[in-house]
Amino acid sequence: MMDIVCLDLEGVLVPEIWIAFSEASGIPELKRTTRDEPDYDKLMKWRIGILKEHGLGLKEIQDTIATIDPLPGAKEFLDELRSITQTIIISDTFTQFATPLMKKLGWPTIFCNTLEVAADGEITGFKMRCEKSKLTTVRALQSMGFDTIAAGDSFNDLAMIEASRAGFLFRTTDAIKKDHPQFPALESYDEFLGAIKSVLNV
Repeated sequence: MMDIVCLDLEGVLVPEIWIAFSEASGIPELKRTTRDEPDYDKLMKWRIGILKEHGLGLKEIQDTIATIDPLPGAKEFLDELRSITQTIIISDTFTQFATPLMKKLGWPTIFCNTLEVAADGEITGFKMRCEKSKLTTVRALQSMGFDTIAAGDSFNDLAMIEASRAGFLFRTTDAIKKDHPQFPALESYDEFLGAIKSVLNV
């Protein structure tokens, strides 16, 4: 049995980047995340519009990201998990946002998307790695002979959790818990590690 754990990034291992930027920039509308808006394409186009309106670009967001640390206990959790089994972070974030956070997490593997940025630093668009990136990635791993175990906290994680041999919700909303009682909802990294270990029989 070849297992691979697929984890969401924001809300699971690091704070939500857009919420942190919303607080740093004083633009409350930017607090909206995939927990609020299931349509990622719509959400990103709307965010880019707000950035343009306020004259903010990649540099300002990266300055905020430089101040963000992984959630307390996340790096230790990930280190231990990676010592037991292959682990990939599958995120709808962007390389330009994720890289500094990957450094703080000890350079785990991440599959994410990329931003289109003009010479002056304005974010003009974004390029998704593939359609339904989380589910597509899990299906591709399965086609290569892996059994996936998936976890996340948002609407856009549900398809990969559903498609996996085992799936968990981690620090999600009450609404998502209520609508998806079939998935164990975990709150602490110890509990999370324990749940993965029991699936792996280690």
